[in-house]
Amino acid sequence: MTQLRLNRTAVHLAIDMQRLFAEATPWFVPWMPKIIPNVVELARRHPERLVFTRFIPPAEATELPGTWRRYYQHWRDMTREHLDERLLDLVEPLRSLVPPARLCDRPVYSAFANRGLAGWLKARSVDTLIVTGGETDVCVLATVMAAVDRGFRVVLPTDALCSSSDTTHEALLKVFRNRLSHQISTASTEQVLRLWG
Repeated sequence: MTQLRLNRTAVHLAIDMQRLFAEATPWFVPWMPKIIPNVVELARRHPERLVFTRFIPPAEATELPGTWRRYYQHWRDMTREHLDERLLDLVEPLRSLVPPARLCDRPVYSAFANRGLAGWLKARSVDTLIVTGGETDVCVLATVMAAVDRGFRVVLPTDALCSSSDTTHEALLKVFRNRLSHQISTASTEQVLRLWG
């Protein structure tokens, strides 16, 4: 990690830091309140180089195809037809950083499902993504793998990531470190802040 330089070619991609996952809903992620201070520290470093993703469920299950339809038939109360849409908002104080930070909404796991994201990054000659948020084994995983496929260097501040499952969170960090270390670096929030001056 010490050999990695973080400068204006790096962007912070904060995944799904939404009330939907931080408050008492069926999708509550118990770790999220614990990582919020670290995500806030990183977000405040360069808010103009910050993208918040938001996971936006469909209005109703029939809007999406295949297994997504079955998924939302199970999680019917989490469709926008039944959900308090204020829960889709970012948690405070992150919400107050938009703008200059950008919002990137999408209906599936990977942030790159929002077609505007890759173009926005390319237009700014971004080559490194600092990825925080949740969940490590769902939306973070999908986004990180899509980023690697597109040639981005990925930096994961591990104390700014969360999951509902300790087992899969730890297993994925091990995979990232041991199998993908040429493309993915792990560090602490403090280390990232020190390098991204």
